[in-house]
Amino acid sequence: MSHTACRGTVVLAFLALLAPTALAQSLGGPGLSGPTIDSFSNHRDGTAPFDISASGLTQLNSRMMFTDPEHQTSPLQNPALMVSQLDLKAPKDAKKEFEKGYQFYSRKDYQAAIEHLAKALATYPDYVAAHNALGSAYLGLDRNDEARQQFAKAAVLDPHLPLAFLNLAYAETALHHYSAAQVAAQKASAIAPLDLQVLTLLAYAELMNKDYAASAETAEKAHDTKEPGHSIVHFYAAAAWDHQNDADHASAELRKLISEDPKSPAAAKARDLLQQLKTENRPETPSASLKPASADDTNPAEAAFKAQIALQATQDKKEQQQVTEAEAICESCDAATMSLSEAPGASKAGERGWTLHSHVDEVSVLFVATDHGKPIRDLVQSEVTVRDAGKPPASVVAFRTESELPLRLGLIIDTSESVKGRFSFEQSAASDFVQKVLTKKDDTAFVVGASNSVLLVQDFTSDTAQITDGIRSLAPAGGTALWDAVEFAANKLSEKTEAQPVAKVLVVISDGRDNSSRNSLKHAIEASEHKDVTIYTVSTNDVRYLSTAFLDSAILGDRALKNLAERTGGTSFVPGSINNLDKSLSDLQEFIRGRYALLYKPALLKHDDQYRPINITAQKSGHKLRVYSRKGYYARASFASNPTP
Repeated sequence: MSHTACRGTVVLAFLALLAPTALAQSLGGPGLSGPTIDSFSNHRDGTAPFDISASGLTQLNSRMMFTDPEHQTSPLQNPALMVSQLDLKAPKDAKKEFEKGYQFYSRKDYQAAIEHLAKALATYPDYVAAHNALGSAYLGLDRNDEARQQFAKAAVLDPHLPLAFLNLAYAETALHHYSAAQVAAQKASAIAPLDLQVLTLLAYAELMNKDYAASAETAEKAHDTKEPGHSIVHFYAAAAWDHQNDADHASAELRKLISEDPKSPAAAKARDLLQQLKTENRPETPSASLKPASADDTNPAEAAFKAQIALQATQDKKEQQQVTEAEAICESCDAATMSLSEAPGASKAGERGWTLHSHVDEVSVLFVATDHGKPIRDLVQSEVTVRDAGKPPASVVAFRTESELPLRLGLIIDTSESVKGRFSFEQSAASDFVQKVLTKKDDTAFVVGASNSVLLVQDFTSDTAQITDGIRSLAPAGGTALWDAVEFAANKLSEKTEAQPVAKVLVVISDGRDNSSRNSLKHAIEASEHKDVTIYTVSTNDVRYLSTAFLDSAILGDRALKNLAERTGGTSFVPGSINNLDKSLSDLQEFIRGRYALLYKPALLKHDDQYRPINITAQKSGHKLRVYSRKGYYARASFASNPTP
């Protein structure tokens, strides 16, 4: 078989799997979908390549975000998790019509749903959820152009909400407007960069738009999420690689699909394609084979409370394990000769901590010196002492205040349901903080909302008005994927190559209670250390209003935040009440601008993967100060550039 023939086989099989004529039925929109994925196996032309209903392709469709929560594939589909600030202002009459509309939708009475949703919008035209719901009802009737118009209106009304762009991408796909679908999916991905369904649809849109390199790259990102149900993207990647005349990569993607979802019909089709390749003497690698307790309903209120307590206990147990794990990191870091392989929690060389590069033999470390909690801003070099592996440095190359460095600030705001009662105050305090801390023209910041998803509501900018708009666009709902948000933000702070040293700072405003992350607290700490990011945390726990049943959870959350900050060289602020939040953020601003950058050459340095502890002390007028800094670094020889502060 020629490679051209091979490409035809893969692509035709792929198009049989994803027949464009069935897209309006099968995709339906992630917000309020049309007929279920089961219709995918029965195309309008009567063909049925194979039953896809049980495969990973279900990631491209939710039955209905309001009525079928068990089939949710993305938090973006759930209106209880993705709330526009505009929707919170909807009058009661509009909300009543909206609720009637989606009840009819749940019964697949799309025409009745349209009538009530239209009434809701006549009462309140800025109802973002109603536009999304109305568009999805239109999709259910194959009125795809009208659906697109509604989704476009939702996207214009609230450009910070990824759901509207995701819905718009589905509508454009149903209309076979693949270029427009790719643009809309890219916008959704820019806001919700870790969402699997967004990545899956983006990979598909890129493939159909013949942007093959981008499709393969997006499929890899979806694979990296490690979320169940992502395996279908390997079909897209296989087709993308095949279009680029790369049969080896195409075969590898098909093998990944088989390994990750071996019992699915899609895997069976992948095996057929691989067998065809094998019969033509192409190299082949064998693929790898790979009821909740009921509540006491005799007293519904009591049963609900017991269920809440039980859930909280389960979450607390998990977080307790993570906090204990984080507290164990580098407990023996004061041993100057500890090797990387012996370090607690380390699994391989270079996984965590600062790294020293061989061609410069210099270490850059940032620190804050305080007296009774107040940063000292006028230290001179002679008042600071550093010990590297217990020895004074061979020389100090530079000493300066960090106020001289451009600031790269990441701001994570917890938008979970648990902060709902105090969220408006937190938004105002965060906005004021940004106004105070971004003081130089070279300073930039971005804003991330952390609920069940990680939402980048404002990318890097020096415009404080745009940052404030991003903060104001957030609304509290759902759970908290806090550790995922920390890892994402740490990576983002380091994604750009800087021409000069910069201060990479991450500020986390949260109650510290994570219940939705794929990653652990320890993983978030290690990711931040590896990227040389310093984290400052501000607790939003208001202990004045917590019952005894949830007080321990708040204390545990504060412990988690304390570990996150102190292990990365930062500080944790615990206001204790929402009334003190402004003061804590003001103190934090002083900490960020009161840091010093110290650059020195260690004495007797060996590039042997040894952990080298750092100890910095400072005094003012003979009075010892408290110093906050990183605890050490690894002397590695395999990197190419000098670490920046």
